[in-house]
Amino acid sequence: MSKVTEARNFAKKKHAGQLRKNGKTTTFSHLKDVVKNLKKMKVTNNDTICAAWLHDTIEDTDTDFDSIRDRFGKNVADIVVSVTKDNRLPKKQREIKYAKDLKSSNIKSKIVKIADILANVNDAPNAGRNTQWEKQQFVKKSKYWSYVSGVKPGKLAELSWANSEWNRLQEKYS
Repeated sequence: MSKVTEARNFAKKKHAGQLRKNGKTTTFSHLKDVVKNLKKMKVTNNDTICAAWLHDTIEDTDTDFDSIRDRFGKNVADIVVSVTKDNRLPKKQREIKYAKDLKSSNIKSKIVKIADILANVNDAPNAGRNTQWEKQQFVKKSKYWSYVSGVKPGKLAELSWANSEWNRLQEKYS
């Protein structure tokens, strides 16, 4: 079994039965959307794709850094932890640390976060709330976008699709 398939299966098992905050979309469906976004950005790096499958496991399951490192390697674990909010901290400190972590994260981490942000904003209408709520979600994610979107991915990814998609979402919510 390939490492990417193993990461997908691990994430599917860990997130079994979980719904997103909107109460409608499954967490696993969100993970599939993040990986699809990476494919649209022409990402083929296995560690990056594994991290996309696993990016919510530390935050939303009983999985820890060591479990990911031992099973998928330090590179994957480092990417996952850099896009993970530390739920042990109070909310304000958590957000400050998360912003700092995103700003200083490596290229692969930023690419995963870009794919995650786009999946999150595109999923907002599925919550069945009003457009004002959707716009609030976009504004929240805009802050994170500003931390990662200046990345220069070299041959690791093509960001033209991601930037076009972000521009489309900006028009939709402005």
